Amino acid sequence: MKNNMRKWLLSLAFCIALCGMAGCGKTSDSPGDTGQQGKDTVQESEKPQDSESETEEEFEISELKGVPSDYSKEENWMRLPEITHEVDTIYLYPTSYLDDSEDAKPICDIDNEAVRARARDVYENQGTVFEESTNVFAPYYRQSNIYAVGGLSHEELEEYQLNEQRTDVYAALDYYFENYNEGRPFMIAGHSQGSIMTKIVLGEYMQAHPEYYERMVAAYPIGFSITEDWLLEHPYLKFAEGADDTGVIVSWNTEGKGNQGQNNLVVEPEALSINPINWKRDDTYAGFEENLGSRILNEETGEYEIVKGVADAQVDTERGVVICTAENVEYSPAELFGPESLHGHDYDFYYENLRENVKTRVQAYMKQ
Repeated sequence: MKNNMRKWLLSLAFCIALCGMAGCGKTSDSPGDTGQQGKDTVQESEKPQDSESETEEEFEISELKGVPSDYSKEENWMRLPEITHEVDTIYLYPTSYLDDSEDAKPICDIDNEAVRARARDVYENQGTVFEESTNVFAPYYRQSNIYAVGGLSHEELEEYQLNEQRTDVYAALDYYFENYNEGRPFMIAGHSQGSIMTKIVLGEYMQAHPEYYERMVAAYPIGFSITEDWLLEHPYLKFAEGADDTGVIVSWNTEGKGNQGQNNLVVEPEALSINPINWKRDDTYAGFEENLGSRILNEETGEYEIVKGVADAQVDTERGVVICTAENVEYSPAELFGPESLHGHDYDFYYENLRENVKTRVQAYMKQ
């Protein structure tokens, strides 16, 4: 598991060495120089041995936009935990910037209190699932306004996230690894916009930092699409195949049957999903009785409760989503996600199964 990145870099360096012997010119896969805080390039951790010389190839992070927020300030962290576990989680919250006013900025300021308050609320329903097994770190970061990106294509949406949003997330990661991590294994997790950022981190930041990536237990970019084509572009990354493989990507998008053939802002063609109840990639059905418990708000008490029998799950292998037939549910806005999107329930419907899965993957990693 831990050597996926190294093996890929070995192959890349070997090909470059052969190209050099054949008289080819040197090329670069990623243009630009960041000029930002933290380490922006890293040499390959391992290279093929040559009796005469060794070839070193650097991967460069593309140019970052704007000035990064200052993550040496504790106020720019939603959560800085007491260290009680052997593994960390970096959690990136979903879209919490919902401003439809005429003068609203397309990307919020880091200190937008309305965004921060929503982020804290959603953390209770998502980020807490990692607390039993890991130390959860959660930075605030500048976000896209949902009203600025709702009409974008999947490609345009991912491109738009390469602005100040990426600058902040990379700055937070730089500060975390250099000051808080202390060499511990880690997970990275998100939802929706936070999962777009997680996907960008996996595809670029971790490629530039194999010394960090080799300690990654798993990544949970839930509520956005990981596709086969994207994995082919990043061959050091692998999608999960079961409940206990490590160094892998664990992801799904939840829908009702009525979303078949409908446009969904977070579901790309040929997306991949794993069943969050039985942890299978095929269409094996997981019934309501197999669900260990959903985290549901009791409207009378105002408190969240773990309730069994709320949601089932079955992977639609053609659309690449998880189909849920739960009744009397609140769907996400149809104009963005389709008529029966359960985007807002990706975490809470499968809360207890996900909590157990985090524990399982941590235990599997620590046994290696």
